[in-house]
Amino acid sequence: MCRSSNSASAQVVSSDREVLPTNVTPLHYHLTLEPLFDTFKFNGDVSIDLHVNERTNYVTLNSLEIEVHEAKINDHLIKDIKFDEDKQTVTFNIDDYLVKDAEATLKIKFTGELNDKMAGFYRSSYKENGETKYLATTQMEPTDCRRAFPCFDEPALKAKFDISLITERDLVALSNMDHKETSLLDNGKQKVIFHTSPLMSTYLVAFIVGDLKYVENNDYRVPIKVYATPGSEHLGKYSADIAAKTLAFFDKKFDIPYPLPKLDMVAIHDFSAGAMENFGLVTYRTVDLLIDPENTNINTKQRVTEVVMHELAHQWFGNLVTMDFWDGLWLNEGFATWMSWYACDSLYPDWKVWESYVYDSLQHALSLDALRASHPIEVPVKRADEINQIFDAISYSKGSSLLKMISRWLGEDVFIKGVSNYLKKHKWGNTKTSDLWEALSDVSGKDVVQVMDIWTKNVGFPIVTVKESDKGEINVTQNRFLATADVKPDEDKVLYPVFLGLKTSEGVDESLTLNERSKTFTLSTSDDFFKINADQAGLYRTAYSSERWSKLGKAGVEGKLSVEDRVGLVADASSLASSGFVETTDLLNLVKSWSGETNYVVWDEILDRIGSIKVTFMFEDPSIREALNNFIIDLISTKLDTIGWTFSPNDSFAGQQLKASLFMSAVGAGHEGAVSHAKSSFEKFVAGDKAAINPNIRSSVFNVVARNGDEKVYEQLLNIYTNPQSTEEKLAALRSLGRFENPEILNKVAGLLLQTDIIKAQDIYIPMQGMRAHRLGIETLWKWLTENWDEIYKLLPPGLSMLGSVVTIATSGFTKDEQKAEVKAFFDKKNTKGFDQGLAQSLDVITAKGAWATRDLKVINEWLSANGYTK
Repeated sequence: MCRSSNSASAQVVSSDREVLPTNVTPLHYHLTLEPLFDTFKFNGDVSIDLHVNERTNYVTLNSLEIEVHEAKINDHLIKDIKFDEDKQTVTFNIDDYLVKDAEATLKIKFTGELNDKMAGFYRSSYKENGETKYLATTQMEPTDCRRAFPCFDEPALKAKFDISLITERDLVALSNMDHKETSLLDNGKQKVIFHTSPLMSTYLVAFIVGDLKYVENNDYRVPIKVYATPGSEHLGKYSADIAAKTLAFFDKKFDIPYPLPKLDMVAIHDFSAGAMENFGLVTYRTVDLLIDPENTNINTKQRVTEVVMHELAHQWFGNLVTMDFWDGLWLNEGFATWMSWYACDSLYPDWKVWESYVYDSLQHALSLDALRASHPIEVPVKRADEINQIFDAISYSKGSSLLKMISRWLGEDVFIKGVSNYLKKHKWGNTKTSDLWEALSDVSGKDVVQVMDIWTKNVGFPIVTVKESDKGEINVTQNRFLATADVKPDEDKVLYPVFLGLKTSEGVDESLTLNERSKTFTLSTSDDFFKINADQAGLYRTAYSSERWSKLGKAGVEGKLSVEDRVGLVADASSLASSGFVETTDLLNLVKSWSGETNYVVWDEILDRIGSIKVTFMFEDPSIREALNNFIIDLISTKLDTIGWTFSPNDSFAGQQLKASLFMSAVGAGHEGAVSHAKSSFEKFVAGDKAAINPNIRSSVFNVVARNGDEKVYEQLLNIYTNPQSTEEKLAALRSLGRFENPEILNKVAGLLLQTDIIKAQDIYIPMQGMRAHRLGIETLWKWLTENWDEIYKLLPPGLSMLGSVVTIATSGFTKDEQKAEVKAFFDKKNTKGFDQGLAQSLDVITAKGAWATRDLKVINEWLSANGYTK
C-alpha cells in the first residue's frame, strides 16, 4: 500500500532494530547548502514539515558530524539539544507538546564537514594543468545522508525535497530535479534552486557543485546529460547513448514512464562504489562512465554498459518503489543486477550475456554462499554499521540468480508482467520482499511466496548428489554445501525446492522438483546421456560419479551441452573437488578433454578453475605450479596457435574475448611466444607507439612485464599510471605494480598504498589485487596491513565498505593453518565492527584452501606427472 505524504501511520519495525522514534513523520524538506572549498566545510539550513503521529515533546533525527547552531519548532527556539554519537542521532526537546495529527515545522541551521571519506556531502579532488581542484558531491547510501543534513535517514521515511545550492557563479550546481531558477546574491555568489522532488528516500538525495561540462543525448523523451570535469566530457557520449536506449527499453518493459523530467549522470574522481542510483542524478566512478569505445577493451565496454543499465533499472526498482528497510537490500540490488543483464541481452544480443552470467554472477554468488560466514539473502539488520557488509555477492549476485531462476520457472514474459504490476501497485511507496512474491503469484498462478521464502530467508544452498542404478533410474539427494566440507547436523535441516531441469537427448524436463531430502526418478531417454540443472539455471552444485563426469566430458565434445551447461560443469567439478565431494582428477580430466573448446566463456571458466588450483598451492613446492603452467600451455596451445593474439576490426565480440582470454593465460603460464610478444609490445609502447598494445590485452602485457621487471620497468609503469591516455590504462598500470616479484620494488609499491596524493583512497585495493596474485605479494601485503593498521583504519573508517575489502584482499591469499592463526590472532586484539563478516569469510576461504591442499597434493602431483607435465 502506497503511503501518502500526509499519512499518520507509524512504521512497523522489528523490536530489536535500531531506528528512529515513530512519534513524527517527515513530509517535506526545504534544504539550502553552501559548500566552502577554502575551509572544506559547508553551511546549511533545513526546514522539515512534520506530521505529528502522537502527542510528544521531542523530535529525534539522524545526524553525524553536524554542528547545529540553532533549531526552532514552529518558530519557537529549542534550547535543549542532545546528541547520541553511537546511535548517530540528535534529539530536540521541546518546551511544549506537539498535538497528535497536527503538522509542525522544524528549522535547523548547521555546519558540516565537506569530508574526504567519500560519504555524505564530500569533496573529490582532481588535477587540472598541475593544479589540484575540487568538486563537492554526495554519497548517501546507505546511511550517510545524516552527514549532509539532519534528517530521517531511513528508507521508509520518504518525503518531498526542495533543494537549493549556494555556489560561486562560475560553478555548475546539480540535484535530483531539474533547475527552477537562479538568483544572484550580493556576495558575488549565486543561489541555484531546483524544482520540488517527488516522494523519495534520503539515501537517494543528491547534489553536486563543481566545474563540470557535459554531453547531451536527446533521443529519449527527457534530456540525458553526462557530466565530467573539463576535458573528458566527450568520453560520456557512449554512456549517454546507452542511457537513452535503456530508458526507452525500461519504459516499455515496466509499462511505467521514467518518472523524472531529466536524467543526469556524473563522473566523480573519488567514489567508494562503482556507481550510485540517486534519483535523476546518477553518480559513477570515472572508469564506469567515461570511455573511448575505440580505445577500450571489450570487457570494460561491457561493464560500463551493464553498470549504466543497473543504475537506470534502479530508477524504477528501488527509487520509485523502495524496500522498507535495509534487510530488503537484495530486492534493490538483486533486481537491478538481473535487469541489467536482461536489458543487455535484449539490446546487444550478439554479446550473448546470459552465457557469461553463469561464469560471472552465478559463480560469485555460489562461491561466497559456500562459506559458513555467508548470510541469507534477506538478512536481519539492526544497526547502521551492519548495513555496508551486506553490499556483497549475496545481495547482488545470489539475489539476481534467484530472480533468474524464478523467471525461468514462471516464464520471462509472466515474470516481467508480475514485476510491472508490483511497481504500479506500490509506486512512491515501500515494500517487503513478500510483496513482489505475491505479485508474481497473482500473475502466474503458482505459489511463489512459499518457494521463494525458503531461498531468501535461509543461508547457503544445496549440493545435489546423483546416484545411478542399473534400472535406468537416478536417485538425487540434497544436503547443505560448504566449501570447508564440515557441515554440522543443525546446518543441514533446510530442504530447498530444487528445480532439477533434467536434460536428456529428448529435451529438458522442467517439471521435476526435489522438495525432500531424496527422490528417485526414472530416465526416459534412448541413450546414456543426461545432465541435471539444464543450462545451469538453479542455485546448487551437482555431484556425479567419476564415470558420469567422463561421459559428460564426452557429451560436451559431441555438442550435447549448451555453453551454460559446459561452464556449469567445470564450475561444479572444481568447487566439489576443492571441498572433497568429488576427485580433483575428475575436474582435470574434464577440462583436458575440452582442449578443442571454441567458446570464450567456457575457456574463462576452465582457466580460472585451474588458476584456483595454483592459488591453493601457492605456498607449496613451486614445482606443482610449474607443472600446472605446463598443463595450461598444453591445453590452450592448439587454439592459441589457430587464433593468435593479433586483433582485427573485423573480429566479433566473442572472437575478441577469446583472444584476450587465451593470451592472458598464456603469459600467466609463461608461454614463450606470448611473453615475447608482450615484452616487445611494451618496449614499443613506452618508446612512443601508443597503438603497439591492443586494449584487449593491455592488462596482460603490463602484468607480465612487471612480474620479472626491474627498476626501469617499475618507473615506466609508474609513469604510465601518472600520465595515462585513459582511466582504463591508468588502472591497468596501477594493478600491475603489485605484480613485481622483486622484493625491493614490491616494498616500494606497498609504500605507495597510503600516499593518497599518488593513489586515491578509492583505488587502494587495485595494486593490492596485483600483490595477491603471487606468494611474495601476499606476504608483503600482510606485513603492510599489520604495520600500518592504525593509519589504514583512520583512512578507511569501518562505517565505509572499503575497509572490509582491504582486509579481505590482504588476508584471503593465505592457505596454511598457521597463517590463518596469525590473521586471527592479529584481529582478536582489534575492533572488527563493520568488517567482521568479511574477516570471517576470509578465514573460511583459508580453511577451505588448506584442506584441499592437504587432501589432494599427492593425487594432483601424480596426475600431472602421469600426463607428462612435471619436468
